[in-house]
Amino acid sequence: MVATPLHLPTSAVLLLFFLEMELLCLVSPNPSIPAPLLHSLPAMVLPLYHFTPNSSSRTSSSSNPRRFLGRSESLSRPNARMSLHDDLLRNGYYTTRLWIGTPPQKFALIVDTGSTVTYVPCSSCKQCGRHQDPKFDPEASNTYQAVKCNIDCNCDNQRVNCIYERQYAEMSSSSGVLGEDLISFGNQSELPPQRAVFGCENFETGDLYSQPADGIMGLGRGDLSVVDQLVDKSVISDSFSLCYGGMDIGGGAMVLGGFSAPSDMVFTHSNPVRSPYYNIDLKEMHVAGKRLPLNPNVFDGKHGTVLDSGTTYAYLPEAAFLAFKDAIMKELNSLEQIRGPDPNYNDICFSTAGSDVSHPSDTFPAVDMVFGNGQKLTLSPENYLFRHSKVPGAYCLGIFQNGKDPTTLLGGIVVRNTLVTYDREHSKIGFWKTNCSELWERLNESVSPQPMPPASDQKNSTTEGMPTLAPNGAPPYALPGEQKIGKITFYMSLNISYTDLKPHITELAEFIAQELEVNTSQVHLLKFTTSGNDSLVRWAIFPAGSTDSISNTTAVDIISKLSEHHLKFPVMFGTYELLGWNVEPKVKRSWWQRSYLVILSMLGILVIALAVVGLWFMWKRRQQTVNPYKPVNVAVPEQELQPL
Repeated sequence: MVATPLHLPTSAVLLLFFLEMELLCLVSPNPSIPAPLLHSLPAMVLPLYHFTPNSSSRTSSSSNPRRFLGRSESLSRPNARMSLHDDLLRNGYYTTRLWIGTPPQKFALIVDTGSTVTYVPCSSCKQCGRHQDPKFDPEASNTYQAVKCNIDCNCDNQRVNCIYERQYAEMSSSSGVLGEDLISFGNQSELPPQRAVFGCENFETGDLYSQPADGIMGLGRGDLSVVDQLVDKSVISDSFSLCYGGMDIGGGAMVLGGFSAPSDMVFTHSNPVRSPYYNIDLKEMHVAGKRLPLNPNVFDGKHGTVLDSGTTYAYLPEAAFLAFKDAIMKELNSLEQIRGPDPNYNDICFSTAGSDVSHPSDTFPAVDMVFGNGQKLTLSPENYLFRHSKVPGAYCLGIFQNGKDPTTLLGGIVVRNTLVTYDREHSKIGFWKTNCSELWERLNESVSPQPMPPASDQKNSTTEGMPTLAPNGAPPYALPGEQKIGKITFYMSLNISYTDLKPHITELAEFIAQELEVNTSQVHLLKFTTSGNDSLVRWAIFPAGSTDSISNTTAVDIISKLSEHHLKFPVMFGTYELLGWNVEPKVKRSWWQRSYLVILSMLGILVIALAVVGLWFMWKRRQQTVNPYKPVNVAVPEQELQPL
């Protein structure tokens, strides 16, 4: 087993490395090796993290999804284009949405390249936590079938159904029965629903019980992996890709299947034989252009260099970590070193007080990972740093020592804003630095040098199961030349509960104003509803100050930022989806509608004046009719003084 890392900051993780136990039905890839023997192979210990819930930064999709995915004509198989939600450090992992059954039942699943089974809570489960979606009800699906006990699987005590079991090092566990049903990937995907085997949970413990995410989507190598099942059916090519959002954004994208890789994508060999986990051929690391004085074999110990989407941070063997830390400290000797956010750990953190940290790359050095083929992947500061949660402008190293274990483990932090393609067919993994919130457009630009298509083709899009982004059916940027715009409204869905969002709704309005470059007074909350851990907010942008309309130039700029998902919010607001926007023209008003405020004001002044005059006459009349008091200094025998 791989040793547990010495340190995991509490800002992102509540669990330690997990052990995926191969205790469920597996068919041996080599008929000469019995299936039970496969279960006895050494297992890799990988981290599993806690979730607390989209900017999903969902990008505008095309009416022709395969164009944005850059699929070459030679790739005859479709692919599934899916969005990722949540944030790496705030939530600990990313989730995607799967629909299971007929009619479909929706689930939020952790994307995990270290797991080989996909499972969701079953309606029959009496030991399952409260997750963000209802449990799967097999009886409500007219396409569900239980996987009956056979020689290729582990069976329940009655030897009726196949079962699966997962046990984790931090004492979490998941177990249940195996079922088969239609799995759908959302209407952004060109891949139609497919029948697949998945786990229907009847028991879960530990953090698996307490996390809001419904379950796990297994992307690893194995017969029960979603990827393997789709490949075996020949519906997708043997490849998938993940793209994690940046430091302040979250969200991202996923593709099941292949597409034409960008010409400048960096590839490295991945050996499927040496380990059941996805590994890369890492040979060197450079800090600020200087090679670390390490033997290349340091990255080849035990399981080699493993890439795992379920891990938050990165963990290096002792020698590699000490060399990396010393090089970073040398480059940052001008910065003040401060304590980390959790006193229980000795985080290596730096204060940038007095420095301009709007662009961390101006302060922190670049780190290069050099592969065996000589190609290199350059890491930006966001790929090895995380923000200090208690000191503004401070950052901490997100790369730690992996105890005494010689395995190099690279988690999601290393590939933020990086498209990672797991090309299993050709035993290689590719990396392409990009803005994951704009992945589809960037992919289109990188593989299609032809002129961009008309806006109507590019921007009329739908989100997964949601209305179009241009509700009126018009191209988003085609506004009539001289139209007077009264307001712009839009719906926004956020992965944050009503309770968590309500106290910060004013802050969110301020961030929206900042991102749209309008005054805060122009941003108005129209409606606020909630469903489970999601909140739906309707906003309106009104004209500024004394003006009665929004100029076309300003409106187009606002609409562009909305429809292209350029709004960037702090991770405290979760991730967001733009569900629709609308431009409402300035309403032509009658003379009375334009002047009623002035008329009402004049009437009010007249009423007040008449009231003052009336009170004055009443006071004078009272003064004339009331008997005057007698002076108190006049002596009147046997007469009581008049009251003053």
